[in-house]
Amino acid sequence: MQQLISPLGEPVADPAALESLAAVYAYPEQVNQGRPWLRANMVAGLDGAARLDGLSEGLSSDGDKRIFGVLRALADVVLVGAETVRAEGYRPARARKEFAAARAAAGQAPAPAIAIVTRSLQLDLTAPLFTEPLVRTVVITTEDASEERRREVAEVADVVTAGTGAVDLRAAVAALAGRGWTRLLTEGGPRLLGQLAAADLLDELCLSLAPLLSGGDAPRILRDAQMPDVQRMRLVSLIEQKGFLFTRYLRRLGSE
Repeated sequence: MQQLISPLGEPVADPAALESLAAVYAYPEQVNQGRPWLRANMVAGLDGAARLDGLSEGLSSDGDKRIFGVLRALADVVLVGAETVRAEGYRPARARKEFAAARAAAGQAPAPAIAIVTRSLQLDLTAPLFTEPLVRTVVITTEDASEERRREVAEVADVVTAGTGAVDLRAAVAALAGRGWTRLLTEGGPRLLGQLAAADLLDELCLSLAPLLSGGDAPRILRDAQMPDVQRMRLVSLIEQKGFLFTRYLRRLGSE
């Protein structure tokens, strides 16, 4: 990393070190009092494209992947949509030795759980996400989803029902927090992130900006989001590396 700038414009020492990144992206103290905090980690090109050739991988970089790993290492659970699981070939989160002591001290499992939001339950139950996780995968679906399919999924994952017809994301977040998972991270995709933002559940956005213009019809990071109002955010950190920008925005409250 070449430069980390605080809100006051002052460089912060040694931004390449994992400890520095962990400090920059630390969850707020509210999570220790049981208040869930939902942050999103997304990547986009300069023209807003959230995918390149159908995947987010083409927009990423070494710095983006480094921050991706740190954000996962800090989280209790990663919330992701089934469409993204299928498209990106999701695997279980891995334990990272650099964070083992900190996670143990915080009462966290060695790695975050993966929680998949799906109405259809169209998932490959033979995939490593279900056969090799350090923490059992969670599948969040609707109360009226196929009972037979729910039973099949329950053999390899914990099934949570929230809502009818569509997943009630407020109830889903509450269910995860009820397990003691107050440090929530979502990696999208764009449709799920749009739904979370529209439900007023998004506290923080960590957005990586790739120095690319790709055009085409790739979705933005919020897809089909029916926002009741504009959600204003404030920039709290900015990292630059080889033209890539790594931003962290928090929800703006009250008269801020």
